[in-house]
Amino acid sequence: MVMTKGEKMVAEINHLDDRGSGRAVIWRENELGNLKKLKLTIPQTLPGEKVRVTVDQPERKRRKAMPDEIIESHAERTEASCQHFEKCGGCVWQHWHYNGQLQQKTDHVKHAIEAQGFDSSLVLDTIGMDEPWHYRNKMEFTFATDGSLGLHEQGNFRKIISLETCLIAGKEMVEAAMTVAEWVNDYNLKGYDKDLHEGLLRHLMVRQSFATGEMMLGLFATEAPDGPLQEATNELVKRIEEKFPQVKSVLWLENTAWADRTQSEKTHLLAGRDFIYDEMAGYRFRLWFDTFFQTNPTQAEKLVEIAIDLGKPMKTEKMIDLFCGVGTFSLPFASKVGKLVGIEIVESSIESAKRNAKDNGLSNTDFLAKDARNGIDQVLESFGNPELLLLDPPRSGAGGKVMRRIGRAKPERIVYVSCNPDTFATDIKELEAFGYTLNVVQPVDLFPHTVHVECVALLTYVGFPS
Repeated sequence: MVMTKGEKMVAEINHLDDRGSGRAVIWRENELGNLKKLKLTIPQTLPGEKVRVTVDQPERKRRKAMPDEIIESHAERTEASCQHFEKCGGCVWQHWHYNGQLQQKTDHVKHAIEAQGFDSSLVLDTIGMDEPWHYRNKMEFTFATDGSLGLHEQGNFRKIISLETCLIAGKEMVEAAMTVAEWVNDYNLKGYDKDLHEGLLRHLMVRQSFATGEMMLGLFATEAPDGPLQEATNELVKRIEEKFPQVKSVLWLENTAWADRTQSEKTHLLAGRDFIYDEMAGYRFRLWFDTFFQTNPTQAEKLVEIAIDLGKPMKTEKMIDLFCGVGTFSLPFASKVGKLVGIEIVESSIESAKRNAKDNGLSNTDFLAKDARNGIDQVLESFGNPELLLLDPPRSGAGGKVMRRIGRAKPERIVYVSCNPDTFATDIKELEAFGYTLNVVQPVDLFPHTVHVECVALLTYVGFPS
């Protein structure tokens, strides 16, 4: 049959892509009678399902289409809990029973290390959450041009879905965000237009410590909060202070850059202090608006516990914490080793790490603001080779040069904390040439209802057979 525009097709989902959407292939005839392959991306579907879709341009090689009907459903398909799920891009797997999500994440890690020649049996089952809702301690909402507040539409960063709730954010955070949204509406304030580069309000950041209860609100805007906006901002502070005594920081952050990021050119403190206190694994941290901190504190503490259990730090040992950030892993490990040095390229994070170590009474730590590869060289010169090295790189991984530098330093044990199984696998492959073996990989789910999975792995130096 010849392909026609707007044709309804039946497709079978054969796998999920790296964004959690179903993938299917359909063979169709073109006008010349030749068979053509059409690759379909179908969000909100699961492996093995048969679905009916409407394809707008079937003559193309690749198209995206939402399912019109689920003809044969997966055994673990479930009703999404959030009213915004079908449009909002905050979650992609609410239609999948949580046990199925966890198995998919375990399989992802196994496939990633298998592709690099490692034994997949070294991967343990993913550790999930007892209650996989309201787990995030930080959210960044975006204002639409009409001033409504929400999150981006799935696969469309130009459209904002106005929200009345969010089931992955802390409940009090959502209440505070809705209070800000009501204030915006009352004062008829406009959101920022990304195409025209005009408008006032860009983003609202809400972060809250689940341990201390302290909350921070940060409004990113293109103008200062004084002059014509003074009355409005005074009213915002009044509403927040009356309704949310746990809010200890209200910030107005000027951002006129074209890039769509939560950054600040000038920060105005509307109320409270410019940071909040948080706690993790028994240690206290100060968090500013741009501080990177694990967004799921419940599971992040498990990450720390697993890392310590695998690394087995000892008081007689020296340790390097690479990509240390503000010291999330550094502080718990520092109390168990003789000396620890943290390396991080972001200077503000290093200053925070130093302050956090001091606040927690730790005197056996040093922190260096340097890129990973040069930082290792500098530390090894003065510090010597460590017995234990931990690294927690960004999603892009540490990279071959850094991993080979680690291999040449020959720490006895390496604990690798990863937020991307694919870059993790390619990174640890570099260590084989230096005599390291992979002992175990423990995936941990920090982001239920999304595709993301973290893992903690142990590698040990065994040398080479004689």
